[in-house]
Amino acid sequence: MENTVSILHAKELLLLLGLILGVGTATGFLARLLKIPDVVLFLFAGMALGSAGLGVIDVKVDSTLNQLLLIFGSCYILFDGGASVRLSVLKGVWPTLLSLSTLGVLISAAVTAVAAQYLLNLPFIFALLLGAVIASTDPATLVPVFRQVKVRAKVAQTVMSESAFNDAMGAILTFAVLGVAMSGAAFSLGDNLSALLYQSLLGILGGGVLGYLAALLIAHEKLSFLAEYAPVVTLMAVAAAYLGVDNLHASGFMAVFVFGMVLGNKDLLGLSMPAEEASKLDDFILSTSLMMRIFIFVLLGSQVNFALLQQYFWGALGIVLVFMLVARPMVVFLCALPNRQANWTLKELLFMCWTRETGVIPGALAGMLVGMKVPYSDIIAAVTFMAILLTIVLQATTTKWLAQKLNLLED
Repeated sequence: MENTVSILHAKELLLLLGLILGVGTATGFLARLLKIPDVVLFLFAGMALGSAGLGVIDVKVDSTLNQLLLIFGSCYILFDGGASVRLSVLKGVWPTLLSLSTLGVLISAAVTAVAAQYLLNLPFIFALLLGAVIASTDPATLVPVFRQVKVRAKVAQTVMSESAFNDAMGAILTFAVLGVAMSGAAFSLGDNLSALLYQSLLGILGGGVLGYLAALLIAHEKLSFLAEYAPVVTLMAVAAAYLGVDNLHASGFMAVFVFGMVLGNKDLLGLSMPAEEASKLDDFILSTSLMMRIFIFVLLGSQVNFALLQQYFWGALGIVLVFMLVARPMVVFLCALPNRQANWTLKELLFMCWTRETGVIPGALAGMLVGMKVPYSDIIAAVTFMAILLTIVLQATTTKWLAQKLNLLED
């Protein structure tokens, strides 16, 4: 009987995964015909099939399956984003990138907190917690969008890199504010900056070391005995980079992004793969990233709580509009303008003001707060879902249009 039950569960799981991939394939094809980013239709498909819609997909936020797909999917998409970054392009913009990923997160959280305190009458510490949760951008959305919309390299890679690096800052700020909110302790700027520095540096170091080792094993002239197994090496190394660094209480997400950067820029290390093997690896990465994208956004859409959205609709809408139209422009101009070396144009800055989708990481943080039964976590979750819906539906779909208007598309 036990085996029969386990087999039934396995069949149900197989059917669910097949359904999600089938729906993702169909909506992805439709998105290509409509010339819009596929993540938008993935999200809508999940909402239609989720518990608030047809009830076909019912995967709990705290289930093992959801957490596995969320963690590994985010990691592999981050790896893909890192592999597409060219260090030669970022050489002149690193001060902007550093400022956006640190100071920018703090500014976003503070401005959003003021709006949340005023519009939803939240105590300021919980309003700041809300701001910290949604302050980081989403590489799982931005990387695929810039895969499909060929924006000027300097702008695209700055925004993609920011989305990876600021995840660590957003998570650290969230848990720092949570500690103060739950304990009533004083907020220590020095301690939290030290934690940020530790998590970031260890993530960079771990990702860099693993990326170099992987590059040696698949691209070194004499040591590349795993060249034929390069796709498998990427899967193992992405999991190892995340788990290894995360177990040291540092940023696993930063580690996998840096791992991708090192592997994607292996030519700078004097390493190269045969054209055939390199093509196979690129195809594998693109296909795997697409599958992870389908799983993440279909499931994310299926878990949207419409009852919460309806209950706090107007307050959440006002907060997200302030977040998009006030906080983000402040962040971009305050963090990018001082970097004269980058020679940012007004058109580039305006594009960066609009392009900052919210997605997987804020959704996961909000889900964790709800699971921990943190006070006001239902309000935080409602605003987070509103931010995810508005930024993906409005910003992701208009990225190409705005880039055309601002003459930022690559030839």
